[in-house]
Amino acid sequence: MYQEIRNKEKKIAVIGLGYVGLPIALEFANHFSVIGFDINSERVELMKKGIDPSDEIEKDQFEGKDILFTADENDLKQAHFYIVAVPTPVDKHKVPNLNPLLSASSIIGNVIKKGDYVIFESTVYPGCSEEDCIPVIEDISGLKVGPDFKAGYSPERINPGDKVNTIDKIIKIVSGSDDEALEEIAQIYGAIITAGIYKAPSIKVAEAAKVIENTQRDLNISFMNELSMIFDRMGIKTREVIDAAGTKWNFLKFYPGLVGGHCIGVDPYYLLHKSKQLGYDPQVILSGRRINDNMPMFVANKLVKLLLSEGKNPQDCKVLVMGITFKENVSDIRNSKVADLVKELMQFSVEVEVTDPQAAAADVAHEYDLTLVSDISKDYDAVVVAVNHDEYKNYDSTFFKSIMKEKPILLDLKTIYENNDPELMYWSL
Repeated sequence: MYQEIRNKEKKIAVIGLGYVGLPIALEFANHFSVIGFDINSERVELMKKGIDPSDEIEKDQFEGKDILFTADENDLKQAHFYIVAVPTPVDKHKVPNLNPLLSASSIIGNVIKKGDYVIFESTVYPGCSEEDCIPVIEDISGLKVGPDFKAGYSPERINPGDKVNTIDKIIKIVSGSDDEALEEIAQIYGAIITAGIYKAPSIKVAEAAKVIENTQRDLNISFMNELSMIFDRMGIKTREVIDAAGTKWNFLKFYPGLVGGHCIGVDPYYLLHKSKQLGYDPQVILSGRRINDNMPMFVANKLVKLLLSEGKNPQDCKVLVMGITFKENVSDIRNSKVADLVKELMQFSVEVEVTDPQAAAADVAHEYDLTLVSDISKDYDAVVVAVNHDEYKNYDSTFFKSIMKEKPILLDLKTIYENNDPELMYWSL
């Protein structure tokens, strides 16, 4: 398979051209012939013009690539090496939603041929590829994994907004349905990954490795969030405690914050789901998720108490929230915990305005029924800086006081600023 792909006798197809699939497709298209497929025809038309709908990839990175962007499933019949990079979200009950993944598997079932390969990159629970996805392909195609086609799992390691640790500079885990599949998959990915390839002993191990990467981070942040609640009651700053503890060589520096997005705030629920299916109810993972999910409520309650301490009635107050994307310097608003914070404040009848230089107003309105303001006013009672976009980093107390009324309150959730201004009440996690 590798030699035929290298000689462009066979094509690679990437199914799902979001923040994961598009960078992979473009990177492969530097070396091989690629078909980039997405069910959203509007997104596909933008990519044909060299525009990344996720605003992550510059136009010049589309140039000179051997790639066909399409929303036509029939075009996938030209491919022989299928990579699935569709979203794996959770529903409102925090239950894994496999519909995008199963839909992609159905599409592959209609186009796969004997000798083809299917590799899943979407984050799932261990066993999902072999127990949920591959059977769909087999049922529709009439082919069987092993004798008829090969399969593998290679977890995505894309870090949105990171221009340094790009896809080629991060070690890639690969796995295969048998030894031959593993070697071929490793060779193909090895052509674009300069950091190196790690061959996992099984598909389940590769799936598990991915899901615990983000679960571990989730747990570490939840510990810091719980510490921030404790230290707030003690009147000491969490960041100062972490800086002091960080002087020891084996202390890991994690920081408190709102944990949203499509990875850290979602992936642990996949592991929880599978674990419960197997009869084990995880305690540590669930506790960490509970703490992180409740952080918007904690911050909202804190702000209301600060308003009251300054003699302000929350129902008469106006608050500006700066930043609604799930992390700094990206436009992605999926699973934004800032939106949860805004709605918590609204429960107290606080008037809230939201601004964000990175987010699209139409997306925010559609996803959260919230309106982004482009022009901020000068009459806020408090300001919450929720995301540390580069655009915010040079602000100081003079700026914040200029947009607030008397007794101004600043909540700096990312601890961007050092405040020594006695006229500004300052609080951080």
